[in-house]
Amino acid sequence: MKLWLQALVAAVQFLTRIPFPVEVPFTNQVLKRSVVFFPLAGGLVGILVWLAGAGLTAVLPPWPAAAVVLLIALGLTGGLHLDGLMDTADGILSHRPRERMLEIMKDSRVGAMGVIVCFIVLLVQWSLFAVMMEHGQWGLFIALPFIGSRYAMVWAIASEPCARKESGLGVMFQGVHMFYVLGTMLTTIALSALFLFGGLNLPAPFAAGGMEQAWRWSPILLLGGYILIVQIFSWACSRSISRKLGGLTGDTYGAICEIMLTLLLLGLVINLGLDGGGGR
Repeated sequence: MKLWLQALVAAVQFLTRIPFPVEVPFTNQVLKRSVVFFPLAGGLVGILVWLAGAGLTAVLPPWPAAAVVLLIALGLTGGLHLDGLMDTADGILSHRPRERMLEIMKDSRVGAMGVIVCFIVLLVQWSLFAVMMEHGQWGLFIALPFIGSRYAMVWAIASEPCARKESGLGVMFQGVHMFYVLGTMLTTIALSALFLFGGLNLPAPFAAGGMEQAWRWSPILLLGGYILIVQIFSWACSRSISRKLGGLTGDTYGAICEIMLTLLLLGLVINLGLDGGGGR
């Protein structure tokens, strides 16, 4: 039981900058159990992002409010996953042999491709936040992409080999197998159901306008579809990167998290049926 409590704290401390004044040992035994709580850490970030957006839309227009929310989201994670995204982009988009890609990714300096990919991802995330705010569809369900993207990291850790077997983040999480993935999936389902359907009953200004009518008709189908999409995207994203590098690294886990977050936000906007006209 003590190991699992330490694992819970480790997940929050490892994936966020949310103050948690408890010291835990970052051993392999603790870290491999911590993956079960990765979606919970993502959910905490998602809740804070949702609250920030709900407050900011009351005092700012949607687009600048979305920019501030994006800055808050980055602050809550310390830019950890974006750093991995940039390093991964520099390596993979260099189109060099695998060993050279891995060497480039280890370089602490950021190259042109890393900057370009980071800019594009942040631009897309900002615009997706803004369009939901503009249409009055900013609800608790905004936490779902933060939850799903953290599950994707666990799937990647468990399903793909380490590209660097002698060192790196992959070695720290050695021993994460499908038992832990199953636990992470159950956590993801439980949190997704809570944030998706719990948000439908919130009072204004926290509830998204029109969501009750749009989503109540098939709650189980909606939740099942979301989990299926998360699983498919997780597999496709981790498999495609692993094929290029011959495995995954700590940087690629961060990249997968950011790519998944962006894709799930995009899917959320598409599901809401929002257009660029500013109306509902």
